[in-house]
Amino acid sequence: MDQTERAIRRLMLATEKIDGAYYLFARRRGAKENELTLLWALDDGQTHSQRQICRDWMIPKTTVNTNVKELAAAGYLELLPAEDGREKQIALTPAGRAYAARVLRGIYAAEQAAMRQTVAAYSDEFVNAMEAFADRLCDELGRRGDPDFCETGER
Repeated sequence: MDQTERAIRRLMLATEKIDGAYYLFARRRGAKENELTLLWALDDGQTHSQRQICRDWMIPKTTVNTNVKELAAAGYLELLPAEDGREKQIALTPAGRAYAARVLRGIYAAEQAAMRQTVAAYSDEFVNAMEAFADRLCDELGRRGDPDFCETGER
């Protein structure tokens, strides 16, 4: 195994460890992993379409749709008309913001502490490098098959 292959393996193991940490965190809070991601995505105070969430977070459409229906039925989400009249926008209700705060509180604190420590050791170029790798990986996979590989939100 050459140096590049070892680096890719290390990076993949690190990303799997991160994904696993979010999965375990969600489970211990009684939430589904993708529900946690949906709450995280919506907790920015903006409205988002299901399509946008699928694309940005790489969550299958059926999963987002199921989570939206469940959270809306619980009173945590509202569906708002889009300005263009096409796809409805999703937003947290006041009860949803309280629920998201309760579910996400621990993960936000852990993320911020981990990021501060990482940036102190490696600079904020760490984040730029991760974004660049993700974009280049999607581009390369797209060149080898579907040109919109990372734009679909399908798994």
